[in-house]
Amino acid sequence: MSTFYYSNPICLEHVVPVGHPERPDRLRALEAVFEHEHFNSLERKLAPEAAEETVLLAHPEDYLARIRSTIPESGMARIDDDTVAGPRAMEAALISVGGAISAVDAVFGKDADNAFVATRPPGHHAEKDRSMGFCLFNQAAIAARHAQKVHGAERVAIVDWDVHHGNGTQDIFWDDDSVVYLSTHQMPLYPGTGERGETGKGNIFNAPLSTNDGSDHFREAFRSRILPALEEAHADLIIISAGFDAHHRDPLAEINLTADDFDWATGKVMDIAGRTAGYRVVSLLEGGYDLVGLAESAAAHVVRLQKG
Repeated sequence: MSTFYYSNPICLEHVVPVGHPERPDRLRALEAVFEHEHFNSLERKLAPEAAEETVLLAHPEDYLARIRSTIPESGMARIDDDTVAGPRAMEAALISVGGAISAVDAVFGKDADNAFVATRPPGHHAEKDRSMGFCLFNQAAIAARHAQKVHGAERVAIVDWDVHHGNGTQDIFWDDDSVVYLSTHQMPLYPGTGERGETGKGNIFNAPLSTNDGSDHFREAFRSRILPALEEAHADLIIISAGFDAHHRDPLAEINLTADDFDWATGKVMDIAGRTAGYRVVSLLEGGYDLVGLAESAAAHVVRLQKG
């Protein structure tokens, strides 16, 4: 399998207050682990900055203008209760979008079989017109819309295994069954959404996990709910909202996964992608706040992408 790895050093310049969990060191930890010889065959790409109008694929123009107007010239500005922006936050957010859509172009153009985009800020909490949970723009949603608009994808599936429910992605596609959203996450936990009964137009599949659940519960949720619905979707593209904060070391949640679980889940998604999506998988970094757990889990995930 050919795997593209997208990053950009500007994402390190998205500053946050001391002690904030969504910090630049997250990307430094990934850069360090991807220097290992296991990743010599990774084709490394500079994630480009997307044009602002690309954001309008998933967000209204007044929301884009509101975010733009909030970015400070110096210091830091609070966007919402959880989300802080410095002078380069807008640039970093547009790079996160640019990396996502470039990865979509690469897999549809057959330049790569799959891709992993390691940028920040993350995106899956950003609703149509509201930033939340460290997220400005929802790059998974924008990437799905880009696949439909530019590459004629009839159906896109987004698999989200971040420990926090992707309320933003669910919100954006609630009434649109051309995109299927499938999520495992801890509940109760921020942001408070993700009940099994939240189904949209029959295109939303939530499989909540309970506090202190581990590998067995996670894998059963995948086998019983996520994987059958993903197979049934017959998606032309599978996007992974790849949060690694369900790792047992993570400080923001209480799910007890290991790197092996992310390897296993990646393999299961790729099996289905091979049958239904021409192997097209685009993985986007979301959460993961313990640096060791993040690095171990992302490494296992990317090794599996490379192996197929």
